[in-house]
Amino acid sequence: QVQLVESGGGLVQAGGSLRLSCAASGRSFSSAAMGWFRQAPGKEREFVAGISWSTSRTYYIYYADSVKGRFTISRDNAKNTVYLQMNSLKPEDTAVYYCAARNFVVQPTTTGYEYWGQGTQVTVSS
Repeated sequence: QVQLVESGGGLVQAGGSLRLSCAASGRSFSSAAMGWFRQAPGKEREFVAGISWSTSRTYYIYYADSVKGRFTISRDNAKNTVYLQMNSLKPEDTAVYYCAARNFVVQPTTTGYEYWGQGTQVTVSS
């Protein structure tokens, strides 16, 4: 019943930036956890960043070490949208990026996500 739609992917030079968006529909997320994952060719899906909140309070923001300091996850409750700002992109960031959602949790988690978007391709050239 929950639909997630990613957008914002594309081709960018190393060192460039992209902002991914994940729009949720089907219900309002007044309390939830959402995250970004990515999967490169021949690799397994990996966690990138996550955020949880209950109404106006953010409980956690969590990043994989590989993107810490370069990527920023944020949310817009009014638009039911989560963003991933990606700066200083590297060729190794090339992957299909997926948005995911699950019920609210207080502590950071990379598991238990029930809803997934279709993914958006990010390609970083050297």
